[in-house]
Amino acid sequence: MLQQTILPFWGAPLFSKILIANRGEIACRVIQTAQKMGIACVAVYSDADRNAPFVRMADEAVHIGASPAAESYLIPEKIIAACKETGAEAVHPGYGFLSERASFVEALAAENIAFIGPPAGAIAAMGDKIESKKLAKAAGVNVVPGFVGEIRDTDHAVEISDDIGYPVMMKASAGGGGKGMRLAWSEADVREGFEATKREGLNSFGDDRVFIEKFIENPRHIEIQILGDKHGNILYLNERECSIQRRHQKVVEEAPSPFVTAKMRKAMGEQSVALSRAVDYHSAGTVELIVSGADPTGESFYFLEMNTRLQVEHPVTEAITGIDLVEQMIRVAAGEELSMTQDDIGIDGWSIENRVYAEDPYRGFLPSTGRLVEYSPSIPGWTDDGEVAGKARRGVAHGEGSIRVDDGVFEGGEVSMFYDPMIAKLITWAPTREQAADLQIDALDRFRIKGLGHNVDFLSAIMQHERFRSGELTTGFIAEEYPDGFTGAPADDAWLRQLAALFAGAEFTQSVRARQITGQLNGVENPPSGWMVKIGERRFDVLLEVGGATVDGHRIDGTWDWEVGETFANVTGEDEMTVQIDRVGVRWRITTRGASHDAIVLPAAVAALDVHMIEKIPPDLSKMLICPMPGMLMKLHVATGDVVQPGQPLATVEAMKMENILRAEKEGTIGNINAAEGESLAVDAVILELE
Repeated sequence: MLQQTILPFWGAPLFSKILIANRGEIACRVIQTAQKMGIACVAVYSDADRNAPFVRMADEAVHIGASPAAESYLIPEKIIAACKETGAEAVHPGYGFLSERASFVEALAAENIAFIGPPAGAIAAMGDKIESKKLAKAAGVNVVPGFVGEIRDTDHAVEISDDIGYPVMMKASAGGGGKGMRLAWSEADVREGFEATKREGLNSFGDDRVFIEKFIENPRHIEIQILGDKHGNILYLNERECSIQRRHQKVVEEAPSPFVTAKMRKAMGEQSVALSRAVDYHSAGTVELIVSGADPTGESFYFLEMNTRLQVEHPVTEAITGIDLVEQMIRVAAGEELSMTQDDIGIDGWSIENRVYAEDPYRGFLPSTGRLVEYSPSIPGWTDDGEVAGKARRGVAHGEGSIRVDDGVFEGGEVSMFYDPMIAKLITWAPTREQAADLQIDALDRFRIKGLGHNVDFLSAIMQHERFRSGELTTGFIAEEYPDGFTGAPADDAWLRQLAALFAGAEFTQSVRARQITGQLNGVENPPSGWMVKIGERRFDVLLEVGGATVDGHRIDGTWDWEVGETFANVTGEDEMTVQIDRVGVRWRITTRGASHDAIVLPAAVAALDVHMIEKIPPDLSKMLICPMPGMLMKLHVATGDVVQPGQPLATVEAMKMENILRAEKEGTIGNINAAEGESLAVDAVILELE
């Protein structure tokens, strides 16, 4: 069945025109619902987004500045000017940028422009993490032990941390999205990370205040979706679990949580509603909680923060409740009363969301920017309007569940260094958690992305991981299960040999096609029998006996099916095949040349020459500090002539709005410094050299 996520629309449009003060997939998402409600949409865009899908989807578009967000999307005056120019009556902020800036809401109100979100007072109260904890405690909400006063300097931070007891978490007061956060296990960690936390808070949010709280070990990240109107009605729409994170950035989200019981859900929900009432909240919002996974009663949950906006992961809540949160936000902003009560909120099935990022998990998850040479979700039953990528991507039925992709990119477009590295959000719904995870595996396997690094392989590995399937999650999942980074999902030797045989068979299929021979394979005499197949670093010699015991080929409806024992492959395109093992499909690329593909297939004669090919020896980079990603050099920690020790910070590079500290790998003396603070660096740029 196709899970419904849109409630019926009724009546005249609530606004005739709204402006979306955001970009990318969330701008596409808001435009879709607004246009279905009969509301015209205005997009605003920077230089980098001139040809973006959300610009083409909108009814009107206004250019607001240069590519950096600080020169475009973060300037309230430009958003208000665009509203006046186009006659937009309301603004939907999406998430990030100006979505949680109280002064922006007040500026809109002064111009008689509605804000599709909560009141300025609630944003201000919850946006200050120090004040929000005081309010939460007063409202009867459980809070994490910590220090919420003014921290004078690093020495004061160390004193506070010693009193609380390690480990502690240092957080920027105005932070969010995993930015401006440092975990400290010792005094040395506090001394190293306190100033960096202040800088991230100042650079990202214009506020360098920091608070420190106890770090809950074996934590699970649970959040409660809130929805309120201007008439005093506030509901909680169940919970989401977002425990699988990397560097405090969510990677996988699901609803409901496999850990939360009905009793926990009620207690969490009621406390979240109480906090919302304390600040006269209306619109959609999320109360984030941290839960001790070591407490089997589930009673050890604590308030983290309240996000006074739509969350990135809102689709999983929509999937299990059938409520379109964007629609409800628009209706609430127009003064409508909620049409449902708490008793109407149920849980239908299970939903999982994976964030597809432009990053390279095989290189320590370094950000990857560049052009999307190829991009397609490639999901069966997909529909596109042929003009705007993403416009029809709200969901397709798939077996007993559904698949939805929220994206804001297009083939041939660019993932820029100026914004978040998200490519798409993949959301699946099914009657059970296991089925929803299986749908994720199948859908991830069908994604086609070329031109830059991406984390699709990594996400698929998580979906198949025994610990994920069991539901025994903590926020340390990735660090614990992949301590040395991600090197790919394991595959046993027997499976690789079967794959090698299938690849050889598929390549023979292509050679038959190339000679324009039709009919059955047994009509071809003396096919090449010896093949060498390279899968990663492994080489396999394959004896191809058509119609024999090794590989059997069949022509069905113009395509070729191959089988080795119980393993099947279907050649679906010129360079792609689907391999099905134990009923789980795995898509592979095959080619006769080119080391960038998953599998390289060579005839025996060519394979004999391949072993003599000269391999390029990489240059010695041990005396150089190389920039591992495109970004800006924020700080040099050393000068020419300094003697450095292993692990000592050398430089701080900001990429995709995150600071990355580059450290010395060995002892040495700083020689040439090739880059200056504030300089934009390309990947592999030399920052400095050791003598």
